[in-house]
Amino acid sequence: MRDTSPFYITTAISYPNGKPHIGHAYELIATDAMARYQRLDGRDVFFLTGTDEHGQKMQQTARREGVTPQELADRNSVGIPEDGGSPERVE
Repeated sequence: MRDTSPFYITTAISYPNGKPHIGHAYELIATDAMARYQRLDGRDVFFLTGTDEHGQKMQQTARREGVTPQELADRNSVGIPEDGGSPERVE
């Protein structure tokens, strides 16, 4: 019997206090592949990913680099799709 229940998947909430690295890419690619597989199987998929711009590490790094936490987050989030790369983005 086919499972038609919703499929929920999430990634860790990253701190953008540094440039993205291979660990970020691995996690996003792996979870995106799982989400796509479940969609192909006919399930409704809810994919959640994001960043935490409000942590103490963000404040410390921004202060050390002489920028605001928002500027640091914006700079280090460039090139990261807001939806983790999935084309079925829902807002």
